[in-house]
Amino acid sequence: MNLERMTARLVAATAIGALIMEAAPLRADQGSWTKQLDFKGDFRLRYEYIDEQAEPERERMRFRGRFGFATDFSDDVKFVMRLATGRGNPVSTNQSFENGFSLDDIRLNLAFIDWQIADELNFQIGKMNNPLFKAGRVPLVWDSDFTPEGLALEVDSGMLFGTIGGFLIENRSGTDDSFLYALQGGLRFPLGENNRLTVGAGYFAFTNTIGNKPFYKDRPKGNTVDVDGNYVYEYKDAEVFAQFDSEIGGWPLQLFAHYARNNAIATQDTAFALGARFGSARKKGQMQFGWAYLDTEADAVVGTFTDSDFGSGNTDSRGHMLVAKYGISDKVFVGGTYFINKVDRIGGIEHDYDRLQIDLEFKFN
Repeated sequence: MNLERMTARLVAATAIGALIMEAAPLRADQGSWTKQLDFKGDFRLRYEYIDEQAEPERERMRFRGRFGFATDFSDDVKFVMRLATGRGNPVSTNQSFENGFSLDDIRLNLAFIDWQIADELNFQIGKMNNPLFKAGRVPLVWDSDFTPEGLALEVDSGMLFGTIGGFLIENRSGTDDSFLYALQGGLRFPLGENNRLTVGAGYFAFTNTIGNKPFYKDRPKGNTVDVDGNYVYEYKDAEVFAQFDSEIGGWPLQLFAHYARNNAIATQDTAFALGARFGSARKKGQMQFGWAYLDTEADAVVGTFTDSDFGSGNTDSRGHMLVAKYGISDKVFVGGTYFINKVDRIGGIEHDYDRLQIDLEFKFN
């Protein structure tokens, strides 16, 4: 076992031990942990239409269901768990209506400990929500359903925020494991009464990619592979981002930009996004609209974890993403997303890829 693997396991074991010691002395007046469960979930129905140049048009109905809970072990330690539909895809919990009414799958989507070490310091371990900041929530590097497995330390003082994390991607018996190491930090600046500017940078390193199969079902998702289907390159990404939040006539306004580059290679190494969001659909009668333009070269980021819908879920793509959402009630929302993309710029003959999604979503807690 090499030093890197030994160190990662030692850190994880130490963290788990510390959490057990911290969570053990529950106060007598707290009662059973089952009485402190905070349940939350959502259910979404989706119509999807895909029009890819030189391919048959596709229509399908899909659904997504998620249900979970959080419970306090002590004043500063809680456990979060969530189940979701899906078939194991690390960046999608959608399930299609198909296969003659066959039984559908439910998987473990979240299971992690959240430890508030101090007022400005938070530690998580397990299968967690993505702890990394995304400007405008744009899925340039990470899909919105990305739930990494490992540990993360987060600091947030209001103005200063940052995350350092280590995540195990693949545990291999015949060769070295693949890890993701992440470091990110940023600053929030108030600019007047209703304005705020957020800027930051990050670095993400994937280990032991060259010569190994792509991370999920051996699918390269736009990344370069050799004749045996193995990764050709390393992925060592640096990113910078900016987000400006304001308000116009009582409507939230957000402008954002995100740039990432794979420093391990010298070609097909860049990805960027820019866009705007207007409004916020969180309650009945509220609306929001958004636009983003993304351009992701083939090996700029790991295709497995980028957006699962844009450009058919692959890198080597570019184009627009239009979003709208409306609150029918405080718990029911209708919305749509339209992707106008170009795909296969170097992986084949560049062609059009359009995708329309119409969603009806129900939330409960």
